[in-house]
Amino acid sequence: MKNKVIKYFFFSLLILIVFSYGVYYGVKRLPLPFNIRYEVINENLGKPKDLDFSLFWDAWRAVEQKHLEKPDRTKMLYGAISGMVKSLGDPYTVFFDPNETQKFSSDLRGVFEGIGAEIGIKKGALTIIAPLIKSPAERAGIRAGDKILKIDNTLTGDLTIDEAVNLIRGTKGTTVTLTIARGAEEKSREIKVIRETIVVKSAEWKMEAAGEEKIAVIKISRFAEDTAGEINLAANEILKSDAKGIILDLRNNPGGYLESAVDVASIFIPANKIAVIENFQDGKKKNYLTRGGDKLSNLPVVVLINEGSASAAEILAGALRDNRQIKLVGEKTFGKGSVQELENLKNGSSIKITIAEWLTSSGKNINKEGLKPDIEVALADEDFEAKKDPQLDEALKLLRRQ
Repeated sequence: MKNKVIKYFFFSLLILIVFSYGVYYGVKRLPLPFNIRYEVINENLGKPKDLDFSLFWDAWRAVEQKHLEKPDRTKMLYGAISGMVKSLGDPYTVFFDPNETQKFSSDLRGVFEGIGAEIGIKKGALTIIAPLIKSPAERAGIRAGDKILKIDNTLTGDLTIDEAVNLIRGTKGTTVTLTIARGAEEKSREIKVIRETIVVKSAEWKMEAAGEEKIAVIKISRFAEDTAGEINLAANEILKSDAKGIILDLRNNPGGYLESAVDVASIFIPANKIAVIENFQDGKKKNYLTRGGDKLSNLPVVVLINEGSASAAEILAGALRDNRQIKLVGEKTFGKGSVQELENLKNGSSIKITIAEWLTSSGKNINKEGLKPDIEVALADEDFEAKKDPQLDEALKLLRRQ
């Protein structure tokens, strides 16, 4: 009897083992039921609080199992990250896949194919921050402040900045049609622009006459790695000349590198003055000081600004007004005062994320507010078409009086 019990015990045990083995491998090979829950725990971040991350995996699995066409998992992953970033509601925080990361690097070097215009989101609308000098956009008549309603046949209401950029850019020689709303005009207008290879020179200068006096006009189009070097070379030539003052033209300058703006400020402002303040989410602040080499700090200066002056251009304009009481002439600036940092991710992808905001050295918040000119001078369509520049004329008058 005892042997019989033992025999049945081992027989039952064998059945249980085989059953367990089958269940284990069956579960591994069959689709998991939707009521099984998952947790996501990152060894550095820990378990998310009050977040049921299983919803993401439920949706992922539903797409993989039921979508008519087999999905591309890599595209799904990139799309999921893009959606997460877009949910922040910040047009300047953006995920770049490997191809977009390479394009962004090309932008920073100042070489790309497109129409040559910087765009942003202002009051919920896709807006031209600035057409670049001598660009196809400028030649076609696109102006800073123009609102882009459509790109070809695509409405722009729900587009991110980078989605809009991808639609506007394209192979040189091809045409893109932008439907534009300008100022208080009731009717929109269509502007066709032929794309070209855009090579952006960050700075140039020339001499202008103000009565019997000579005035140097320095135009900075953007703040690149070489901008301060170009301004330094210009400063050397200006100091050798008989120039009585300087007009610093920051109109239609969409910004660029912070360090470049501080380096340029250091050419106009004595050392150890606050150029800009970085204001972080936790309330901490970091001061960026001018670094010396202030070759042009003794010459009178007037700064030209408009609604195409943004980011680093606003930083420089604010630093010059706060530290040297230099007059700003023109129109209110764009108000792009947030700070982005590029975080490199796996597989050549990256994320450009807003980490702080800029304050002028006097503590004024640039973001969404911009800088008001000391002397407001508009540039009307008639002036633009007649190639008149009342803003430059006003700056020349100011320097003649000094």
